[in-house]
Amino acid sequence: MNALAARRRHPAAIAILLMLGLLVTGFAYAAVAPQPAQAESSTAQDVTAGKQLFLANCASCHGVNAEGRVTGNGDKIAGPALAGVGAAAVDFQMGTGRMPLREPGIQAERGDVQFSQKEIDQVAAYIASLAPGPAVPSEEDVDPTKGDPGAGGELFRVNCAMCHNAAGAGGALTRGKYAPSLMGVEPKHIFEAMDTGPQSMPVFNDNNIEPKDKRDIIAFLTAIDEAPQQGGHALGSLGPVTEGWFAWFFGLGLLVAAAVWLGQKSA
Repeated sequence: MNALAARRRHPAAIAILLMLGLLVTGFAYAAVAPQPAQAESSTAQDVTAGKQLFLANCASCHGVNAEGRVTGNGDKIAGPALAGVGAAAVDFQMGTGRMPLREPGIQAERGDVQFSQKEIDQVAAYIASLAPGPAVPSEEDVDPTKGDPGAGGELFRVNCAMCHNAAGAGGALTRGKYAPSLMGVEPKHIFEAMDTGPQSMPVFNDNNIEPKDKRDIIAFLTAIDEAPQQGGHALGSLGPVTEGWFAWFFGLGLLVAAAVWLGQKSA
């Protein structure tokens, strides 16, 4: 007993107990924590073909092993590391024409898609083979007809409207960046953007917004995009910005025209 008590009083006993506690906690968390979504099953040929496409079109910025690169003076990132971004990030960036990047800028803008869907899938398979990451959603995950637009509208206003506008029309951010309009965007790309958080957008993984809630948001945006404008022209759905411009330009123009007409009549 005396020997056991002496060991308990040893200065290293607390450190050893803390280390054991951290190890047990870490293993327990790894066992029960939700795992990142894996990419859809793909063949070795897809991975090999995707790597060749990556080396030919992406490695100059992202590195030959997708480890990322910095500029010559080391103060800016030329291309971020891609291990762990998942197939969804590749499908979103290449499927919307943002990648390959046409020219350096504050923000990668949507453009013409440079690759076929098969080639995009192959590059996605290669990137997914490097480390686990968000997978491309299934057709059921992004089917707006299976979502609830009302519930999606509430989620959108809480999580998205401060940047994308309450009607998904987009809006300005800081330092010349902007949240793009969500009108006309493919449902799967909306889902992938929530899953991967491109550029200034935060990541809304399954712990933040569940897949069924993402589908509800897609249903809401689809309903807005397809809804007829019963009250007249929507003016871009940008609220007081375009409404104020319209009132200033046309209202003031009418007043000036009326003043000129009255002045000519009294002359």
